[in-house]
Amino acid sequence: MEKIIYALWKHDSQSGDEFREILLTQLAPALRRETTHNMRLCVSDSDVSPAASYRIENAKPVADAILSLWLDSSVYRESIETEIAKHTTRFAGYLVTESEPLINATHPPKQGERTVGMNQVVFLQKPDRLTFQEWIEIWHGSHTQIAIDTQSTFGYRQNVVARAVTENAPPCDAIVEENFPEAAIYGREAFYDAGDDAQLLQQRETQMMESCARFIDFDKIDCIPMSEYVIG
Repeated sequence: MEKIIYALWKHDSQSGDEFREILLTQLAPALRRETTHNMRLCVSDSDVSPAASYRIENAKPVADAILSLWLDSSVYRESIETEIAKHTTRFAGYLVTESEPLINATHPPKQGERTVGMNQVVFLQKPDRLTFQEWIEIWHGSHTQIAIDTQSTFGYRQNVVARAVTENAPPCDAIVEENFPEAAIYGREAFYDAGDDAQLLQQRETQMMESCARFIDFDKIDCIPMSEYVIG
């Protein structure tokens, strides 16, 4: 079994909500005929628009959605990509290895329904200053727990890119998915689970950013709040 994440781009004339409905009502049913495995769709729509301050855009235009799916073999994806092409202006596919250090047991997804809160999707590139092993050891070995301890996340998936599977895919070494509660959409206090404690908020935000700086170049990162849908 192999996991592929597709970054998807909409038509300029479409709103995020219109793109979401096309993906859910047209693309998802078509893909269901091609694979029996679960899929996860995340899309930047009006439900997460109040979280715009969290957006970081370096590789413009950033993706409007991502589609995660499991295939018995990535070799057999031609029909999948044929369907994706019908509903997007552009897409890029990445074969990834998935680690899930924080499983969403707080707000278990319901098939076809919007998952509570937001899914913050992050595209990363490994800094040239680090070897792959150093990068992984910092990220997975020490940063993971810092991220869990300083933020209000209730789901966390780390997808390390093995290789791009489509031509002209933008450079990418990892794709992160972090589930945050609804309140985090509207304020950093909830994002960092700091309540009304301004000092705690500052402490946690500083700790998180300092940890990120160890393995992330901030001019090579895209951070996009999205709504999540699990499709069974």
